[in-house]
Amino acid sequence: MPTGARTEIAMANRQKRSTERLTLRMPLAEDLRFLTMLFALPEIVAHRPVPKPDTPAQSAARLAAEQAHWQEHRFGRWIVQSQDQVIGIGGLNWMPAYGALNLSYHFDPAVWGQGFASELAREALAFAFVELKAERVMGLVRPGHPASRRVLQKCGFTYEAPLDLRGAPIDRFWAFLQP
Repeated sequence: MPTGARTEIAMANRQKRSTERLTLRMPLAEDLRFLTMLFALPEIVAHRPVPKPDTPAQSAARLAAEQAHWQEHRFGRWIVQSQDQVIGIGGLNWMPAYGALNLSYHFDPAVWGQGFASELAREALAFAFVELKAERVMGLVRPGHPASRRVLQKCGFTYEAPLDLRGAPIDRFWAFLQP
């Protein structure tokens, strides 16, 4: 197979992936409506340094930043679908300030407690370690968010230390490539 064709297939595999219950795909312009709804929910923004919902313009900027990350790094956070319904956004992004890949996820509260975050996290770790050849992945969780802490721990992350992120405390966890 020519190198260019292998590269195109590898990029397509990064843009769209599947798990047992989820379809993960690159964010598209038509996802703006969902992101605007998601990041306006009090339950979603409660764990931010300033727990204030995004405006539609901020959601548009968020989508543009997600797409720019994909353009620059050829990977990024995916739109998460279950049974053809968009239920969240999550995956990996590069955080230059920490020199690390960061796992993050945000789901519609209507689907919380169904294991989707853990399923996404396991797929993102497999992608990081196998396809990106990463040796470690970081996860950042606000101290008041025990459900996210449990997701990370269930997926093999271990607590490292408290940090300050944008003026608010956050706990840093790491998952390491297992030999």
